Amino acid sequence: MRTQFTRELIALTDDLTRMCRLAHDAADRVTDALVDADLAATYEVFALDEQLQKMYGACEARTVVLLALQAPVARDLRHVVTAIQIAGELSRIGTLISGVADQVYRSHPGHVAPQSIMNLLAAMCGLAARRTAAAAESVAMGRHRADTDSASHAMRDLRIRLRTALDNGTETTPAAIDLALLGGHLERCIDHTDRIDRLIRFLDTGIPPTAQEPERS
Repeated sequence: MRTQFTRELIALTDDLTRMCRLAHDAADRVTDALVDADLAATYEVFALDEQLQKMYGACEARTVVLLALQAPVARDLRHVVTAIQIAGELSRIGTLISGVADQVYRSHPGHVAPQSIMNLLAAMCGLAARRTAAAAESVAMGRHRADTDSASHAMRDLRIRLRTALDNGTETTPAAIDLALLGGHLERCIDHTDRIDRLIRFLDTGIPPTAQEPERS
């Protein structure tokens, strides 16, 4: 019985790692879609998000079965509950990235913004892609990282620069709102990767996410 449970936990971790890779691939491809107004890359993002959402459903079903049939306790219970929470965070990242791709699709064949704005959005996309790659590493290793604050600060700085550029730009109000929302989607991706890191830290140390102090690398 214990051997079967261990196998199921390993399979669950493998599924989460694959979900992380899908989220990273989606963030990586949405950068290409955004910068090049690339419709093919946009469709790839939609397809990657569809795969991600299907895997989320599969992970959710697996955790329900584990909870119902194995009745885990202590660290095992923490592992299962943390896994479904991480899967939920990854699902939300996929939805946000897909929202960015939708903006690219609606703007095609043109770009979503002038070059100065595009440079900021591309930097935000790249940061989101790097953080999802780091999340995949944390999930695969089962260990939290101590260098997440720098990414959050960098994204916050980019968001402030984006807002300033929009305030000083020539975009119409509806266009500026759409671009601000697009930047918000990318910033929230970082929030979700930070949440994943806190969940991994909870699994590793037993300290609840709400009780964790910020770490410095």
